[in-house]
Amino acid sequence: MSSQTDAATATPSAFDLRGRRAVVTGASTGIGSAIAVALGAAGASVAGIYKTDPEGAEETSARVREFGVDCVLVEGDTGDAAQVDRLCELAVERFGGIDIWINNAARLFVKPLLATTDEEWHDLLAANLHGYFYGCRAAGRAMVAGGSGGRIINVASAADILVVADLSAYIAAKGAIVAMTKVLALELADAGVTVNAISPGAIDTPLNKDAYTPEVRRRYEERIGLHRLGTPEEIADATLFLASDASRYVTGHELVIDGALTINGTMGHVRS
Repeated sequence: MSSQTDAATATPSAFDLRGRRAVVTGASTGIGSAIAVALGAAGASVAGIYKTDPEGAEETSARVREFGVDCVLVEGDTGDAAQVDRLCELAVERFGGIDIWINNAARLFVKPLLATTDEEWHDLLAANLHGYFYGCRAAGRAMVAGGSGGRIINVASAADILVVADLSAYIAAKGAIVAMTKVLALELADAGVTVNAISPGAIDTPLNKDAYTPEVRRRYEERIGLHRLGTPEEIADATLFLASDASRYVTGHELVIDGALTINGTMGHVRS
């Protein structure tokens, strides 16, 4: 008779991604890099795209391969539908299919709405919204054709909940991503594909290195319930949950990961 330990060892973990095939956009740095590494650590092969930082892309690839899985990152622009489709084709050709697709590539743009030009608006939406549409469409088509279901995860932002001035284009994109996530979750449910969004709060990444001055950091640390900025690895851990079988009954959901930033209305009232 097997012991309880033997039984536990024989039972696959719901977080085990061995044999899964994943795509991550914006994978060379920050949250995207941390997600790629987390997926690789769980056993998934990873394909990705990056627009800048080839050194970061090579470092990410090397870290993923340390877990004995395949990894390929290509340079490109997710704001170009053809390049996203080619990324999808690359993953299918190299891995035989796609089980997980993470739309993460984005950039920050801080400017008042009244001062934003048409070109700036459309340029920001190209990566931060259109790229997510292209990714969802490519991933959805590949997963439906594969017939085995899948996971699509869109990286949004808690900034559409606790709104920040001067982020109109950025927040417009992130809010639209959450709405698109919910609709697509219904459209792909019959195919066994779940679609969810994660909304990070204030995370310490290269994306924020200019916007997060020491004063901004201090204010965040005061407002965040846990009194610190989050890390890319903490976002990656939550993404791993949504990419795994542990989340098999979760779809159309926005998972806010913000250390209690958006719920904190504490103003220091005098206690009764």
